[in-house]
Amino acid sequence: MMEKLLTMSEINARLAELPGWQQDGDEILWHYRAPSFAAAMLLVSAVAHLAEQANHHPAIMVEYRDVQLCLSTHSAGGLTGKDFELAAQISRLVAQPVCT
Repeated sequence: MMEKLLTMSEINARLAELPGWQQDGDEILWHYRAPSFAAAMLLVSAVAHLAEQANHHPAIMVEYRDVQLCLSTHSAGGLTGKDFELAAQISRLVAQPVCT
Protein backbone atom coordinates (compact mmCIF):
# COMPACT_ATOMS: atom_id res chain seq x y z
CA MET A 1 0.00 0.00 0.00
CA MET A 2 1.38 3.39 -1.00
CA GLU A 3 1.81 5.97 1.72
CA LYS A 4 -0.31 9.13 1.45
CA LEU A 5 1.59 12.34 0.76
CA LEU A 6 1.13 14.97 3.43
CA THR A 7 -0.25 18.41 2.65
CA MET A 8 1.84 21.51 3.31
CA SER A 9 -0.24 22.32 6.40
CA GLU A 10 0.24 18.77 7.72
CA ILE A 11 4.00 19.03 7.07
CA ASN A 12 4.21 22.38 8.87
CA ALA A 13 2.23 21.06 11.85
CA ARG A 14 4.48 18.02 12.17
CA LEU A 15 7.66 20.07 11.79
CA ALA A 16 6.48 22.31 14.62
CA GLU A 17 6.64 19.24 16.87
CA LEU A 18 10.18 18.34 15.76
CA PRO A 19 12.71 21.00 16.77
CA GLY A 20 15.81 20.95 14.61
CA TRP A 21 14.15 19.34 11.59
CA GLN A 22 13.49 21.44 8.50
CA GLN A 23 11.88 20.91 5.15
CA ASP A 24 13.93 21.04 1.96
CA GLY A 25 11.67 20.30 -0.99
CA ASP A 26 10.46 16.70 -0.75
CA GLU A 27 12.70 15.90 2.24
CA ILE A 28 13.08 16.75 5.87
CA LEU A 29 16.62 17.36 7.08
CA TRP A 30 18.28 17.24 10.46
CA HIS A 31 21.80 18.14 11.51
CA TYR A 32 23.46 17.01 14.72
CA ARG A 33 26.92 17.82 16.04
CA ALA A 34 28.03 15.00 18.31
CA PRO A 35 30.58 15.57 21.06
CA SER A 36 32.98 13.13 19.34
CA PHE A 37 33.40 11.01 16.24
CA ALA A 38 32.65 7.89 18.30
CA ALA A 39 29.37 9.43 19.54
CA ALA A 40 28.44 10.33 15.94
CA MET A 41 29.01 6.74 14.86
CA LEU A 42 26.97 5.41 17.80
CA LEU A 43 24.14 7.68 16.71
CA VAL A 44 24.36 6.45 13.11
CA SER A 45 24.26 2.85 14.32
CA ALA A 46 21.21 3.53 16.49
CA VAL A 47 19.46 5.33 13.61
CA ALA A 48 20.23 2.38 11.33
CA HIS A 49 18.55 0.06 13.84
CA LEU A 50 15.43 2.25 14.00
CA ALA A 51 15.34 2.54 10.21
CA GLU A 52 15.54 -1.23 9.78
CA GLN A 53 12.67 -1.72 12.22
CA ALA A 54 10.58 0.82 10.32
CA ASN A 55 11.72 -0.40 6.89
CA HIS A 56 12.33 3.25 6.09
CA HIS A 57 15.91 4.28 5.44
CA PRO A 58 17.28 7.84 5.60
CA ALA A 59 20.19 9.22 3.66
CA ILE A 60 22.97 9.61 6.23
CA MET A 61 26.01 11.82 5.84
CA VAL A 62 28.81 11.85 8.41
CA GLU A 63 31.72 14.23 8.53
CA TYR A 64 33.73 13.78 11.69
CA ARG A 65 31.29 14.85 14.46
CA ASP A 66 28.58 16.16 12.14
CA VAL A 67 25.68 13.90 11.18
CA GLN A 68 23.04 14.93 8.66
CA LEU A 69 19.92 12.88 8.02
CA CYS A 70 17.51 13.27 5.10
CA LEU A 71 14.11 11.60 5.15
CA SER A 72 11.66 11.24 2.28
CA THR A 73 9.30 8.53 1.10
CA HIS A 74 10.67 8.12 -2.41
CA SER A 75 8.06 5.51 -3.38
CA ALA A 76 5.34 8.10 -2.68
CA GLY A 77 7.24 10.99 -4.23
CA GLY A 78 7.53 13.16 -1.13
CA LEU A 79 6.81 13.41 2.58
CA THR A 80 4.52 10.98 4.37
CA GLY A 81 3.74 10.05 7.92
CA LYS A 82 6.58 7.48 7.79
CA ASP A 83 9.13 10.28 7.55
CA PHE A 84 7.81 12.10 10.58
CA GLU A 85 7.39 8.93 12.63
CA LEU A 86 11.06 8.03 12.09
CA ALA A 87 12.14 11.64 12.66
CA ALA A 88 10.33 11.64 16.02
CA GLN A 89 12.03 8.38 17.01
CA ILE A 90 15.42 9.84 16.07
CA SER A 91 14.73 13.01 18.05
CA ARG A 92 13.79 10.94 21.12
CA LEU A 93 16.94 8.88 20.66
CA VAL A 94 19.18 11.96 20.69
CA ALA A 95 17.55 13.14 23.90
CA GLN A 96 18.93 10.02 25.60
CA PRO A 97 22.33 10.36 27.29
CA VAL A 98 23.95 7.57 25.24
CA CYS A 99 24.16 9.82 22.15
CA THR A 100 25.55 12.90 23.84
